[in-house]
Amino acid sequence: MELLIAVINDVDRVDEILAGFLEIGVKGATVIDSEGMGRVLSQEIPIFAGLQTLISRSRPQNQTLFSVIDDPETMEHALQIIQEVCGRFDDPATGIAITVPVNRVVGLAPELTEPGG
Repeated sequence: MELLIAVINDVDRVDEILAGFLEIGVKGATVIDSEGMGRVLSQEIPIFAGLQTLISRSRPQNQTLFSVIDDPETMEHALQIIQEVCGRFDDPATGIAITVPVNRVVGLAPELTEPGG
């Protein structure tokens, strides 16, 4: 079981990603608004205000997806969906995705924590 964390820079793409997740059997994800360090520093700390020139003022905040996925093949498909929808993460300002091993999960519906569920 792994936790997929994906920061999506183009928030208009999140619905398409979630639809793709449903198609491959990912039954749940959490989406939160997020903001990068450069944007925060440039807005909150005057000494870093010069960073604002590096960040598009019209770009909205990011959204971050979290999903616990118990099957390695499904995880691979989820990562492929994200990159098909958003573009390759090798390109600047596209996003970032990581996976983290999960040892224990509480609070999910039983069908999401059962093997093969």
